[in-house]
Parts: sequence; structure tokens; C-alpha cells
Amino acid sequence: MDKIILYVDDAAYAVEHLDRLAPAAPGRHWIVVACAPRMTHRISKWVSHSARENWRAKWFARVQESLGPLLAREGAQTTPVLAKGPLVELTQRLQLEHGAARVVDARRPRIGASMEPVVSAAGSDNGTRRPLVPGAGRALPGGLAGLAAFLLLAPALAD
Repeated sequence: MDKIILYVDDAAYAVEHLDRLAPAAPGRHWIVVACAPRMTHRISKWVSHSARENWRAKWFARVQESLGPLLAREGAQTTPVLAKGPLVELTQRLQLEHGAARVVDARRPRIGASMEPVVSAAGSDNGTRRPLVPGAGRALPGGLAGLAAFLLLAPALAD
């Protein structure tokens, strides 16, 4: 049985790219790890812990509704998991629990923000940690972009 650990933080983004990541195959077992968006420290002042957990549960249910039918085609099994804590430790725990599994990171890349790794740097991930969008892993710092714009416009302003 082909086992795949799929990390998702945006269901629409994952659905859009799922066929390209791993085409449908019979007898596949999907372990869907949902990474809920973080709440800022400002929100945490006004919202109780139980309200945050309730929101995370509702968000998790919406992700399952979006991805469930797509992943369950051709008789594939799905095991939903809500991520809590470091993702590297969660990946190791899931691989111990379910055996050898391929790790696919279908989280939406954020420009200018580094994403938490899902496998350890020492571990071999066989290249599955690549961003889905070419060039999305590289972010151009704002200062460097401003300097480049200045250098391009400086000759025009000198005239």
C-alpha cells in the first residue's frame, strides 16, 4: 500500500495542485495533516483557549469536507490529523505509526515568510519539500528590491 503524508494549510490550494503532486492510484493511504493558521498574539488576548480550539476544529472540518471526496476516489483510505506542535516531530511520529510513507508538502507558500520544515534536514525527503510554484521558495528582500528600482530609475532622473 502506497502511503502519503500530505501537509495542507489551504484546501483550495491543495486541491488545485493535488493531481500534479500525486496522481490517483488504487490502494493508496492518505494521511492528511492539516496545519491551521496561527492566531496572532493580539487575538489571543481577547479569545479564550476553548474558543480558539473550537475555531481550529471547525477549520479542520472544512478542510476535510474539501479534500475528502477528492482523496477518497478509487478506494483510497484517508486518515485526518490536526497538526499541533513542531511538524518535524509529527512527521517522525506518523512514520513510526504508519510505516514508511512519502511526505508531500502542499502548504501554500507565503512570500517573504519561511515555512516550518516538515522533515528534518538530516533526513532524506527525496525532494518532496519543493515549493509547488517555481520560484516561490525564493523571496526578494524589500531593501534589495528598492535598491534595484533606484538603480534602474537613477539614469532617467539624472537627465
